[in-house]
Amino acid sequence: MPKNLLSRVRSRAVTRHQKIATAGVATLGAVALGFSAVPSNASTTTAEVAPAAQVAVSSEKIDSAQIKDVKASITDQLAGASLKAEQIAQKKAEAKAAAQKAAEAARKKAAAEAAKKAEQERKAEQAASRTVQRAALKKAAAKAYPNTLDGWIRESLDIMKKHGIPGSYEGIHRNIMRESSGNPRAINDWDINAINGIPSKGLLQVIPPTFQAYHVPGTSWNIYDPVANITAACNYAADRYGSMDNVNSAY
Repeated sequence: MPKNLLSRVRSRAVTRHQKIATAGVATLGAVALGFSAVPSNASTTTAEVAPAAQVAVSSEKIDSAQIKDVKASITDQLAGASLKAEQIAQKKAEAKAAAQKAAEAARKKAAAEAAKKAEQERKAEQAASRTVQRAALKKAAAKAYPNTLDGWIRESLDIMKKHGIPGSYEGIHRNIMRESSGNPRAINDWDINAINGIPSKGLLQVIPPTFQAYHVPGTSWNIYDPVANITAACNYAADRYGSMDNVNSAY
């Protein structure tokens, strides 16, 4: 047999024995490590070395628990964020509702004020209208006097009362009957006044200068007007005699 071939066979055989020996040493080392891990006061029962498959499973269990914790944490965070978003949305809705309520209250207040103002204006217009109506009625219902001696005297007395001129129905009537017999167109063309060119005229025979000087506002400027003649004559008599009631003769 050639030398080189023997060398190769030996080499392979040594190698195989070496592998077996190496495996045995590894096994013994593992057993020894197991014994060294047992405390001195522990039982001498042989410790079992956990197979590699069991270690891998434990790692998988740990990883699974950690993943579950992470998932739970993320879920909690998402739930918290969702709750916070709901709270924000609720606050916004409440703020919007409050703003709408305030706007509605302001609208109602403005409407009420406008209605109140309109009512006040309506009442003011009605009051003004009633005032005008009363004035018209008052004017329409102004006291009417008959166009007679009695009516002239009574109308003159009402005017004299407004101006504070004294006199009575009896005193006026008595002097009228003596001076003109109740004729508003009477004129004296024979006494001294007539001679002087200023004859006495009317119911109470008043000369024109006296009539003009003692004319009472609100009456006619016509000396022959019965009411104007009576009130002017009574105004003169009140100034000179105190009242027409005190006149018993020509004045």
